[in-house]
Parts: sequence; structure tokens; C-alpha cells
Amino acid sequence: MANMSIAVIGAGSWGTALSIVLANNGFAVDLLARTDKHKDEINYDHTNHKYLPEIKLPDTILAHADVKEALKGKKYIVLVVPSHAMRDTAKMVKPYISDQTILIHATKGLDQGTYQRMSEVIHEELPGLPSDQILVLSGPSHAEEVSRLLPTTVVVAGRNISVAEEVQDLFINSNFRVYTNPDIIGVEIAGALKNIIALGAGLSDGLEFGDNAKAALLTRGLAEIARLGIELGANPLTFSGLAGVGDLVVTCTSQHSRNWRAGYMLGKGQNLDAILEQMGMVVEGVKTTKAAFYLSQKYQIQMPITNELFKVLFENKSPKIAVEDLMGRVRTHEMEEVALSEVFKRS
Repeated sequence: MANMSIAVIGAGSWGTALSIVLANNGFAVDLLARTDKHKDEINYDHTNHKYLPEIKLPDTILAHADVKEALKGKKYIVLVVPSHAMRDTAKMVKPYISDQTILIHATKGLDQGTYQRMSEVIHEELPGLPSDQILVLSGPSHAEEVSRLLPTTVVVAGRNISVAEEVQDLFINSNFRVYTNPDIIGVEIAGALKNIIALGAGLSDGLEFGDNAKAALLTRGLAEIARLGIELGANPLTFSGLAGVGDLVVTCTSQHSRNWRAGYMLGKGQNLDAILEQMGMVVEGVKTTKAAFYLSQKYQIQMPITNELFKVLFENKSPKIAVEDLMGRVRTHEMEEVALSEVFKRS
């Protein structure tokens, strides 16, 4: 695959970091930026200061502001856009898709209109592309660290193991280890919903509730994620892997996490709209909380952390009272009988 060119759609922090990985693996990368100014900075200065300050980009990353220039003739297309933009992005790339295209998305969120997973949105908008050729890259991976070539491990999920291994070979190197997983549902649900728990973890830290509270939040949050994922058809074992507990831990404990930072500011009493304006980048957990809340209602799934965060974000409930209400819930068993039975059934 030497000298092959790969298209990356989305020149934010994560799209740029993945472009660095691919460029360091010897590929020419055509990176789609939103504006001519952004394109010119990447091409002439080899920087992307807004998203990855102090990082020098490989000169084999070529930015474009025109989608045709970026996508023409590409077998591999990597979509790295916010969840709310995925449907329009899929429509935008449709003229450049063939039955040979392999499309990888690296977006952690749910569609706001339908609550679909990102691969479902892509398949709906690109019905001619075989579902085996739609894959997802996810796992514990801050763009800031990947761009600095710090050790990172992720997972590529796809229904066809040979296609997943093909994509694995594109990204894997000594700094960026890639595993494969056939469970697209579990990987996407884990990647999306961990952002909800990260908001809660930041909120807990903002309220100065300590490590005990945050440990409980992560543990019970993982149970909620698995509960919904299993209902949607995921393999329970996925939630104990990189896309599950791995991504949950890194997102809930690092100040690199936008979701953690947003939750922290909420815990300090700041207004949500002001927080989002101040951050200037998408905080996926906010929209995902709304989507997961409605999915929990649809499927009658118990998701108390998600429910309380929904009330904080969208019903102006006091964060402190929300935590008190969580702690004051009626007694219950820790072990998840449904999840355990599913594990044994599928093992």
C-alpha cells in the first residue's frame, strides 16, 4: 500500500491526529478543512494551532477546502466529524463512493433526530456501500497525546474480519496499537455514552466530591452503558475492553477531555450555554445525554445517572441535588442479572 493516498474528512483535533498517524505510516493524506484559511495554514505552516497547538504536521498531509479534490479516487475515507454533522457529511461524500470504498468513522455520538448510531446513519445515507465496508475506530485516545506520538491503543470494529484487519494495517505502528472487534454496536454505544459519564465525573470533581464518588460514578456508569448496549444487541464483553472501560477511564479522568471540562464547569456553577461558547468545540456528551435519555425511555432501561444529568443539562436541576437524589435511590443489588445472563449465554 506504499504511496497510497487516504482521505480524512474533518480537520479538527482528532481528524488531524489520525492524519498524523497515517502520514507517519507512509501514506499521503488528503485532509478536508472547512475554510481556505484553515487549509492554507496546514499546507504552508504545517500547523493546526486552534486544535493542536505546538504540533508540527508532516508535509505529506495536504489540506483541501474542496471535497472533490480531497476524495477523488480514494479507496479509504476516514470520517472524523461531530455526530450532528455525520448525516450531511455522508450525503456530501456520496458522489465519490464506489463499491470498493472502505469508510472508517471515528465519531463518538448518536444522531439527534433518530438516535441512530453513526454506522447506521452512514449506511442509511450510502445504501450502495456494503455494510461490511463501514467500520468504526474508537478507544481511549486523546488527540493531544496521539499527535505527540505517545503510546495509544484503540480498536477497529467491523463485521468482516478481513476488512477490519485491512484497516488495522493502515493505522497500526509502534506508538498506535490497533485491535479488531466484530461488535460495531458495542463499540459505538460505548464510545458515545462514555461522554455522558465523563460529564458526570467532571461535575463531581467540580463539586469536590472526591475520588470515592468518582469511582462509584464510573463503575455504575459502565453498568448503564452496558445495560443499554446489550438491549441494542451488543456483546457484553465489549464493555470490559478498550472501547468500554478503557475509553471510559481516560475520558473521565483527564483534563484533555472536553466532556470532563464541561462537567467540571457545571459543577462550579457555570451556565451550560456559556460553557459551550467558551469551549468553542463540540462537547458530544451534551447531545448524547439527550439521545440516551430518550433511548432509555423507549426501551425501558434503568439509567439513573443519565436521567439525572438530563435534568441538570436540560431542566435546570441543581447538580448538587441531582447527586443527592442519585445517592438517595432505593436500595438495590450491585450485580446486573441481565448482563450476567447475557455474558454466559454468549460465551
